[in-house]
Amino acid sequence: MNKKALISGLIFFLALFAGQAHAQSEGSRLSNKTALVTGAASGNGKAIATLFAREKAKVVLVDINKSELEKVVASLSEQGFDVTGIEADVTKEADIQKMVDQTLAKYGRLDILVNNAGIFDELMPVGEVSDDLWYKIMETNLNAPMRAIRKVIPIFEKQGGGVIVNTASIAGLTGARGGGAAYVASKHGLIGLTKNVAFNYKEKNIRCNAVAPGRVETNLRANSERLAGSKSARDRSIENWKDIENKVTEGYITNMRKCSPDEIAKVVLFLASDEASFVNGSVFVADGGWTSY
Repeated sequence: MNKKALISGLIFFLALFAGQAHAQSEGSRLSNKTALVTGAASGNGKAIATLFAREKAKVVLVDINKSELEKVVASLSEQGFDVTGIEADVTKEADIQKMVDQTLAKYGRLDILVNNAGIFDELMPVGEVSDDLWYKIMETNLNAPMRAIRKVIPIFEKQGGGVIVNTASIAGLTGARGGGAAYVASKHGLIGLTKNVAFNYKEKNIRCNAVAPGRVETNLRANSERLAGSKSARDRSIENWKDIENKVTEGYITNMRKCSPDEIAKVVLFLASDEASFVNGSVFVADGGWTSY
């Protein structure tokens, strides 16, 4: 073998070794972690659970929609990922207890809680909001995360740490731009809860952050209509709804592109990983610059 061929062969094997090393390190940011994701049968939750599984986490997917949940779990299981599904209604205290207890029973620990389940109110202004719709929005978007956090705090304390990521919204930072009265109030409350938890438990190595998406291509509105009847309530109560909707959404022209759930999942992955070890009490806005105008 001549010198040129020897050098070429050496370069080839070095490149091959580097590629193998990269492949082994890639997709392992959550190795040995157990994560619980609510609202995981579709949209952002499905994308988050899928990405977490690819990053070697053991993932518990929670959703109220049993049929869709089973499809996602089956698909991920077929790909060789360690996942399990739990049908639960996060507005029920007993179901919150069940999803955490079953996670511990199966995996022996819980490292990451992602409070992602949520419903929308179709931009309903306060004068048109019924008590029923208000309570449904608050129970899902604010009370459920609070109860889940309250449940996992003692577990995280005993383990020596843990991570919480809440799916908020730019509606938690703005007025009418991201939702109606109930939705906006619930997301403002969730951001406040995020910061309060972060401060009070930082010495316990417990981090709590939120992601605040803008417009995302999900089925949030369809799910909200099914779970809370928000669109039906809106259509029954507002004769001139289109005028109100146009007024609220006129700023959309500055942010026409909706992001994909996968783009939000990548933000959540960062916040849940050790790469964000000094990120606590943060609200990570992912809206393509929508709130910058």
